Amino acid sequence: MRIGIAGYGRMGQIIHRTALAAGHEVPLIIDPASMDKMVNAKKAEPGMPAVDVIIDFTSPRAVIANIKLYGELKIPAVIGTTGWYDEMGQVISVVENTGIGLIWSGNFSLGVNIFFYMVKAAGNIMNRFTGYDVAIDEYHHRYKADSPSGTAAMLGEILLNSLDRKKNIFPGSPEEVIAEDQLNISSTRCGSVPGTHRIIFDSEVDTIILEHAARSREGFALGAVKAAEWICGRSGLYSIDNMMESILGGE
Repeated sequence: MRIGIAGYGRMGQIIHRTALAAGHEVPLIIDPASMDKMVNAKKAEPGMPAVDVIIDFTSPRAVIANIKLYGELKIPAVIGTTGWYDEMGQVISVVENTGIGLIWSGNFSLGVNIFFYMVKAAGNIMNRFTGYDVAIDEYHHRYKADSPSGTAAMLGEILLNSLDRKKNIFPGSPEEVIAEDQLNISSTRCGSVPGTHRIIFDSEVDTIILEHAARSREGFALGAVKAAEWICGRSGLYSIDNMMESILGGE
């Protein structure tokens, strides 16, 4: 399979190595700012090397315009860029009007997506045990721009859907007592931490903690390449949940 990569920062470079190791070709690497010799295009446009799918880890400022170009060029896409979800309506229109396949997620790590299923199951159990409060802690490297992380936001939505007693998310450090129906997500930025997410269920008598800790960014890259393999031959808009359901269903 011929994979294109949009965004050749740290993640893009790891995806490049991962795709090659999996036996794929990478004839196209797009980055308007990088001077790396591997970059051979500044943007997606007619005449660039042909690819079967493109993996986009760019920026929230660029990704919507990129998706429109992928649609025009009929290129299936894997969108790992975060921070654009308020523009989902535009993306839906592009997918419907062009017929491309597009899969998106705030986190393509297979381990994290397994963790999502575990947290959903735990939330459904804890919905019956109202003596436990719940919170989310997330830790990332100091260069991470968004807070809370896209993964923490996804975990928050899972818990809001699972726990009747939680109605909305309170991000950051509260300056006063938060309401009982608020779910606090705290964020720490330090050093080179790839990403750690912790779910805390706490009662007066004990604490139950579920945690996923990424050791490196290779896990994200493996999931993104898996998603590229999965989206080829499909049309429509998909989330990582759809891919995980097909894998767990034996597809």
